[in-house]
Formats: sequence, C-alpha cells, structure tokens
Amino acid sequence: MAELRQRVETLINLFTIEKGEVKVLLFKKKDEPYKDYWMLPGNFLLDNETIEENVNKVLNEKVGLSDVYVEQIHTYSKLDRNHEERILAVSHMALIDSKSLEIKRELRPGFVSEWFNIDAIPKMAYDNNEVLADAINYLHKRIVSSNVLKGLFPSDFTLPEIQNIYEQVLNKKLDRRNFRKKFITLGLIGDTGYKNEGSNGRPAKLYRFKETIRER
Repeated sequence: MAELRQRVETLINLFTIEKGEVKVLLFKKKDEPYKDYWMLPGNFLLDNETIEENVNKVLNEKVGLSDVYVEQIHTYSKLDRNHEERILAVSHMALIDSKSLEIKRELRPGFVSEWFNIDAIPKMAYDNNEVLADAINYLHKRIVSSNVLKGLFPSDFTLPEIQNIYEQVLNKKLDRRNFRKKFITLGLIGDTGYKNEGSNGRPAKLYRFKETIRER
C-alpha cells in the first residue's frame, strides 16, 4: 500500500530588471548532490504554515524582502524529480523592481546568491531548469498584463525601456512605432511631464503607470 504522506517545497522565480536586463535570482547549492549547482530560492512547507506564509518567509529570510508581488504558477509532482525522496514543488513568480531591491535587500550570511540574465542561466540542480523555463514562459504570457509590468516598473520610465523588456521576454524585435502606438492606447500609463536624456541625446518622455489600472 502506498504511503499517504508527501513532502512539499516552495520554489520562487524572483525576477527584476537591472540595467535594462531581465534577471532572476538563484542560490548556489553548498553540498551534494548537485554541489555548486544553482537553485531557485525556496523551502519545505511546515505543518503549521500555509504555502503563502512559507513563500513570504523565504523572501524575508533568504532575500530580505517583503511586500513582493507574487503569483502561484504550477505544481510539480513527477515521481523522480528528487531521487532521494518524494517531494512535490509549488512554483511561484515574484517581481521586484531594481530600485526597491537596492533599498530593501539585505546581506544574508551563509547564502551565495547571484542575479542571472534569463538568457544566460547556469547549470541548475534537480528539475529547477524546467521550473524556471516554465516561469519565464509564464512571464512571457503575462507581460501584456498591467499589474505584471507595474511590478517591474513602478517608477518613471521611457517607452524604449518598456519595449526593451518586452523584446527580451518575448525573444523578438518589435516595431518601434507600432509598439508605441499600441502601448499608449491601452491607457495604462500617463505622461509625467518630465523628460530625460535618451540614448541618442534627444530628451525622452518619462511615463508612469496609473494608480488604478485593469489588466489588458
């Protein structure tokens, strides 16, 4: 007769934008198996906590963050995803903008972590490569959603900056004029009235997401 008790872990795909690049946070595994491979932040679910409480605890204890935008993505239950024991994983997508990250991030002794460009992911332990690939694909589908973009761009930005992120996540080039026209007509953003110096030396308009916006 099969046993009923299973272990459950949470895995967090934490994305940010740093110097125009979409990046994800990974931790280096300190021991065998998969020593020196990289892993998504996460932890085992305790009997006295919910999955949401566990995710918030991981973000706070391992990354030093709170009040982060989080969505639950998928549950992984393959019998061989961990060769040592039966473990189910619940994957999440979390978003933090780079400015808030610098303000809130704290050093965590004992953890070796690094932000990786989503196009340059290192070798990862267990099935974390599959989990992260699914999360990037989920971000791909959700990038047209207002609340997802607002999680990555809560402060002022230019339209070329937004387009650059779209192109990275969607992995294709977009026509500048068509993108500008379609994005503005969505009604998600407003002109701040300010400008900054563009890459070609011309002042570029700065925009900001509206306080109350619906998904598009």
